[in-house]
Amino acid sequence: MSRLPLFATSLILTPLLLAQVPAAPAGRGGRGNAPPAINSCEVRPDRTMTFRLRAPEATDVKVSGDFVQGAQDMKKGDDGVWSVTSAALNPAIYNYNFRVNGVSVLDPVNPAIKLGERTSESMCQVPGDKPALYDMQNVPHGSVHVNWYESKTLNVWRRIDVYTPPGYETAKGTYPVMYLLHGSGDTENGWVSVGRANFILDNLIAAGKAKPMIVVMPYGRARQDVYLGPAPAPAQPADPKAFENDLLKDVMPFAEKLYRISAKPTDRAIAGLSMGGGQALSVGLNHLDIFHTVGAFSAGGGVRPEGMEAHYKDLLADPAATNKKLKLFYIACGKTDSLFAGSQALHETLTKHEIKHTFVPSEEGHVWRNWRNYLADFVPQLFR
Repeated sequence: MSRLPLFATSLILTPLLLAQVPAAPAGRGGRGNAPPAINSCEVRPDRTMTFRLRAPEATDVKVSGDFVQGAQDMKKGDDGVWSVTSAALNPAIYNYNFRVNGVSVLDPVNPAIKLGERTSESMCQVPGDKPALYDMQNVPHGSVHVNWYESKTLNVWRRIDVYTPPGYETAKGTYPVMYLLHGSGDTENGWVSVGRANFILDNLIAAGKAKPMIVVMPYGRARQDVYLGPAPAPAQPADPKAFENDLLKDVMPFAEKLYRISAKPTDRAIAGLSMGGGQALSVGLNHLDIFHTVGAFSAGGGVRPEGMEAHYKDLLADPAATNKKLKLFYIACGKTDSLFAGSQALHETLTKHEIKHTFVPSEEGHVWRNWRNYLADFVPQLFR
């Protein structure tokens, strides 16, 4: 993967809004000789979604996503527009793609896109009866900055996105910080563009349910060939501590120099989803002198049912000392997630050794709907 840099520091990032493309008024066509616009993802009052795709030459069109198991066949109309209606869905943001003659494609008329390293998907929201915590509401808003730093441990320039809370620019004093890590298919901006972490923080802070904090979101893959090339050949074998070293030796000093971040371990949290959840466990639990709060959402990596005692032997060796340092240890995972067994085994091991923690088993699986909810549940418990 190669991504071009923006060659700027502290740019204010405008999050991608999940707006729908409206249908053209009855009796009116599109611009010039273009066919009438279609509503490609229409959310109906009964919370079903009707998907549409204009593909007159296609012979087989399906829609797939995290709202359905497998793929749904779509039916072709006389106007060349294929369509299908889903079952009723719970209020949430859903990802989907069309499959045209066996080829997966984004919705060409929906600007809401979940960008990823391996695959990208279109997004569509089924609203609830009232705004969700991840919705933009009429409250003071923080800012999301794009920053570039030189990673001396990796010998490459890399990017971090940083959220500062409302009022940061005019306030004085330091703020607690959460280092928030993304999953294996996402980038450093995933927690903003897909997870809407900035809106979740805005709304919780405005409601008095969360303390104002800074959120640092680094890129989770310790690679040299991501942004600026050419890069030297990767180390063989790969250094298992490469991400940890980048975070502790490059990201944290850079962020603490640029922003008014408290250096107290009690004011530092590390959390992440999937791959980032595994990284949060590995880095956080091995550095309780630096992080007193750890959050693991659907954690991958070292969270496996087998060998749990051996994997966390240092943590378990002295429960009293561990509990004295750990201010909050939060674990959450969906019951149908393939990683649930690992999270449950970690919970059981911690319980056996009387390590204080919070375990939140939820419904569903490895989906962003869960991770937004976990973040909304986790943040109010921070720095209390």
